[in-house]
Amino acid sequence: MLDIITYPNPILRKKNKLVADPTSPEIKQLISNMLETLRSQDGLGLAAPQVGENLRLCIVEVDNEVFVLINPEIKKLYGDSVTMEEGCFSFPGKFLPVVRPRNIKLTAVDEAGRKYTMHAKGILARAIQHEIDHLDGILLVDRVGKKALPTE
Repeated sequence: MLDIITYPNPILRKKNKLVADPTSPEIKQLISNMLETLRSQDGLGLAAPQVGENLRLCIVEVDNEVFVLINPEIKKLYGDSVTMEEGCFSFPGKFLPVVRPRNIKLTAVDEAGRKYTMHAKGILARAIQHEIDHLDGILLVDRVGKKALPTE
């Protein structure tokens, strides 16, 4: 189990480094630990900066299917934009309305080091967008405005 970093810790605002070796033992262990942490919190996704690692790595689990996204890059946002409430481990207990496109196309590398292209829609697309935001130092509250920031 990993400790989850919460706002206003500055690591959450950093741009994160590319993972140089997706198949390294350290990355494999980090993925395993992140998945255990995600499942213990009953969430949809977790990004490496949320557990103190300055890396472009996140995991998403929807309908019992795990997606490991190493060095992900959104290539296209499309479809209707939909407003839904989102929560975030880094903002415990806070749920905010966020507008996001319904569909995405992205590229990433899996835990075996293979590059892949993926189309996602619905809740999976939303969760992936949320986690990739973390990798870019963008937080949930940035999507809804400063009034949403918790008092420190």
